[in-house]
Amino acid sequence: MATALVLLLFFQMVAWRGMAPGMWLLLPADLIVCVLAVVCPRRPFDAALAAAIAIAGSSLLLHGLRLVEIGGEIVPLAAAMAITAITVRQSSRGRAIIGTAALACAWAVTAYLDRQTYAEDSDPAGIGNIVAIMVVCFGLGVGTGLYFRARDRERRRSESASVAAAQQAERLALARELHDVVAHYVTGIVVHSQAAEAIADQNPDAARQVLPIITASGHEALAAMRRLVGTLRGTEAVPTSRDNDELTAQIKRTVDQVGGPVRLDVQLSEAVPPELAQSVIRLVQESLTNARKHAAGVRRIDVDVRTSDGAVWVRVADDGTGQHSSPVGGSGGFGLVGMRERVELLGGTFSAGPTGGSGWTVVAELPLGG
Repeated sequence: MATALVLLLFFQMVAWRGMAPGMWLLLPADLIVCVLAVVCPRRPFDAALAAAIAIAGSSLLLHGLRLVEIGGEIVPLAAAMAITAITVRQSSRGRAIIGTAALACAWAVTAYLDRQTYAEDSDPAGIGNIVAIMVVCFGLGVGTGLYFRARDRERRRSESASVAAAQQAERLALARELHDVVAHYVTGIVVHSQAAEAIADQNPDAARQVLPIITASGHEALAAMRRLVGTLRGTEAVPTSRDNDELTAQIKRTVDQVGGPVRLDVQLSEAVPPELAQSVIRLVQESLTNARKHAAGVRRIDVDVRTSDGAVWVRVADDGTGQHSSPVGGSGGFGLVGMRERVELLGGTFSAGPTGGSGWTVVAELPLGG
């Protein structure tokens, strides 16, 4: 904008050559309005008031000297139009109205004084054209400002919606992670505690053997919570690699923590990326947790993890009875919801439901290519 105003001012000064000497008295007012147009984005309301004072003041001065009119000059018109547009776009509604009204009054004063000064010497049609040009330029400034104001408002609305969606996604991710970590370890502690309590009277030695498992599960739960908090704070390094042997060992540890009759089969012939490996572990954890918490009479749990046809498959099936999706006094099915969301975010498919007359099966397919 500054370059355009400088060029307009240069061509206007060239056009003044050979004209009445009084035309050069317009130069200070033109310079002031141009400078105000350049600084207007920083303080639009103040620039609008200052421009209105400069335009009206120069018109009054020139009217008193009966030398030239300012209304027909292109430079102050263009600069004032830019100031009007910026003021309408950036200022608050009240300030935009006041600033626009001040500029409108300044141009009205200019038009009135031009008519008074040249009513006898000039062509009335020419004066009318000058007034029409001022009205059109002012209207263009207001219209442009309103257009960009509406567009800015829509952009802010869109940004707010995007921020809200991102915050909701973060809350859901945090809820999934908390549920997967806490529910898994706490369920393991509860199951082993109940087992120890059940056999404490008949077999104290066997009950004491369960206590180290409970202690280890508690320590691992605390470590998992610390890692989760560290990740949220940005102080925990995100794992960049995890080979299949490490993933297999982690799945085995997860199964051992739950205890009970679990058959594990892991066949990983293709490399599993770190982000998928973490999700595989969480799926196994939550599926085992659901089987131990919400199914009755579980005698066997089958855990199968394998890679095939460019995807990693996770299948956890039990032979118990009970509604995994609507546990009484439990998590309300948030575990299944979290697993489905986790899988779908990775572009996979998820299913969970009863198997035949009894049992429950969870199946997830995660594409290795993301």
